[in-house]
Amino acid sequence: MKNEEIKQAVQAQFGKNAEQYVQSKTHAKGCDLELMVEWMQPRENWRALDIATGGGHVARTLAPHVSLVVATDLTRPMLMAASAANETALVNNVMYVQADAESLPFLDESFEIVTCRIAAHHFPDPAAFVREVSRVLTPGGVFLFIDNVSPEDSSLSAFINEVEKTRDPSHARCLSVGEWHALFEANGLILQKQRERKKRFEFLAWVQRTSESSEQEVNVENLLLNATDEQKEYLGITTNEGRVMTHQIDEWMVLCKKRGGQEDDDNQA
Repeated sequence: MKNEEIKQAVQAQFGKNAEQYVQSKTHAKGCDLELMVEWMQPRENWRALDIATGGGHVARTLAPHVSLVVATDLTRPMLMAASAANETALVNNVMYVQADAESLPFLDESFEIVTCRIAAHHFPDPAAFVREVSRVLTPGGVFLFIDNVSPEDSSLSAFINEVEKTRDPSHARCLSVGEWHALFEANGLILQKQRERKKRFEFLAWVQRTSESSEQEVNVENLLLNATDEQKEYLGITTNEGRVMTHQIDEWMVLCKKRGGQEDDDNQA
């Protein structure tokens, strides 16, 4: 699938399921939202950019701590759903911009904070995304990134991505931690903190959130049921009477700082 086709699939997928993503417990809850603020230590005069805002959960969390949050998403209905949710929550310092994560419509060094949470596996060109993050960040600015990641083993990674793609055609690829780290380093984004964790999902709710048909759900389940022992162990698959009950996915959370801030200058003096 070409890059533009992937982006069209993303718009179709998230456009019709916008409200589900606002309400999704996976996206709306989680200690990572509070931890993001703790790690970034935002200041009230900072400007923040939330890329692929989805249901607006990160923007809503950041808003009380900064002067302005710009929330972007490729999908207009998603932005509208996020805006409505934030308005209900009485959050009024968020601006909404329809934008492609790989070609942001902002000037260089416009934001002290950039965030992207559980979205980058939909981006067909991760390198372009990371270049854009670095470009719009001020020197010394912070980038908080969270996404599902694949294992370093290439064959196991290929299987994980096959499962994800079968479940959701708008899925591009889960990169490994090593791949993301190399992209960040190449673009002057220096790792400060990181955390990996296993996220466990109820299989039926997980697969139905994106499925178009019962046939698609069966195809995903069969992939898991017919997986090798190594694949089943990695995904932590649990079954009952020949049906998949739960499985798990690796998630990586990382805080980076853009090279060139005052601290860097002081260290080099």
